[in-house]
Order: sequence, then structure tokens, then C-alpha cells
Amino acid sequence: MLPSIYLSHGSPMLAIDPGPTGAIFDALGASLRAQRPRAVLVVSAHWIYSTLAVGTRERQEAWHDFGGFPRELYALRYDAPGSPDLAARVKALVEAAHIPGAGFVGFDEERPLDHGAWMPMRHFFPDADIPVVQLALNPYLAPAVQIEIGRALAPLRAEGVLVLASGSFTHNLQEVFGGGRRAQHGGETEPYVDAFRGWMLDALDEALATGDTSRIADYRAQAPHARRAHPTDEHLLPFYVALGAALGPREAGSAQAPADVAPADVARVADEVTYGVLAMDTFVFNGQGAGARPPERAAA
Repeated sequence: MLPSIYLSHGSPMLAIDPGPTGAIFDALGASLRAQRPRAVLVVSAHWIYSTLAVGTRERQEAWHDFGGFPRELYALRYDAPGSPDLAARVKALVEAAHIPGAGFVGFDEERPLDHGAWMPMRHFFPDADIPVVQLALNPYLAPAVQIEIGRALAPLRAEGVLVLASGSFTHNLQEVFGGGRRAQHGGETEPYVDAFRGWMLDALDEALATGDTSRIADYRAQAPHARRAHPTDEHLLPFYVALGAALGPREAGSAQAPADVAPADVARVADEVTYGVLAMDTFVFNGQGAGARPPERAAA
């Protein structure tokens, strides 16, 4: 069973100035290539839509969906194959789950890969030889609903498909671009970023151990500095899709892991903070279902 992954893709500058996170993505990519996925499904914060849609292109291309960056960024390409067959499978899985607000998935024949998709794929599968399909994110659906979408997609993990959710663990662009120039790497982290991340990690441990996602899904009301960390939450919502895919489908009995699969656990493989405020936390979920023992934490 392939993992589900939530990654923070950061600024488009990651593609030409990858820093510590880029090196971690390269190492993670080597591990993923060794597992030989047959395809990748990406849910990115940069394809937001008022409903759900899945891309059906036969051949992908990189869309440079940003402006004002160095010219060399716009020369980067990612011409991976698509997979209309996988797109049809995604549509069937999500629609069969009868999730309120996500009962229909349309097809999109034209949408290219946004930078939330092609930037990490350049690290993970640099030869662009693995089919990539992208599923739109409906930002009007609450975290609890995003978890259910992830649960619906969970069977793909046993079918050789890597479920990859791309966003940013904190995402306040006003603080990136306002109030003076910030260094991309190595600057001082704003204290609220660590307070928010700490709460999310504790809530994640609880969700994986018990299967109860109510606390982490209510982050906007309960987490410290939630609205400062995410003035709008489209960059965190993919995290909940990855979590749902880790917990597994409802019909399989999500309260515990399947008998032949270890309970879901998580490795946080990246935790850099770029520009002092953009948390690059990246989580790899292995196993499936609840019942995992929370990881030991280093003493503060």
C-alpha cells in the first residue's frame, strides 16, 4: 500500500532555490520511486473550484500560474503523461461515497498542472514518466468533508496510486510580502507559527490514535492563531484529504486498521519555515486506519 502525503510546496521560488526542503523532497522522491507507483493523484490548493472536477488530459504540462518571479522559473517544464482511466476511477470513487457537497465530479480536458502539482513532482519523479492526474479542491467544503473525500480516495493506495495533497501548513502571504523583505531560508520564525504547528501535531496524534477527527477538523475555532496562520484555509484543506486517505474508507471499518495492514502512522519529514511564516511541514502517512501509537516527542 502506497502512502498518502501532505506536502507544503511553499513559494514558487522553491523550484530554483529549494533549500533544505528541496533536499528532503529529493530524498523522499528516491523512496517513492523505489515503491514504483503506477500513477499519482494530486490535490492542490491552486486548483480551487466551486464543485469537484478531475483532469482528463492525455499529456500534462506545467502551468506557470504566478507572476513577478525570475525569468528562469517560466522555462521549467513538466510534461508527464495523464491518465483518463485514473480520472474515471477517481470520479467513480468519490461519487459512490455520497458525500454531502461532493456528490458530483466533473471532467476537465484542458486544465494543466499548477505549481502546487508540478513543483513537487519535479523532485519526486524528475523523469516525468509517471502518469499524473489532478483533482480540484472545493474550498467551500469544511475540513470534515475533505476528510471524507480522502476516505473515498483511500482504495487508490492499494491500487498503486500515490495520493499527494499539496498546500502549505501555514500560509499568510500578507506577512511574506508586507513589512519588509524576508529571507526565504534561515530567517527567524514568527512565534505564532510554532504555536499553531504544535497544536496541529497534537490533534493529529489524537486523530490517528482514536479515529476521532472532530478536534483537528475544528482547527479554525480551536487552534491558536488559526486565522493568522490561514487567513483563508485553501492551503490547509488538502492536509485533510491526505489524513482521510490515511484513515481509510468508511466501508472498511475506519475505527481500526484492517487486519492485514498496520494502523496509520505519520512521519513529518520536513519542518522548515520559509520567509519566517510559511511552514513547509510535510507528512508521509503509512498504514491505514486508526489505532496508531502517537510518536514520542522530544522534551521541550
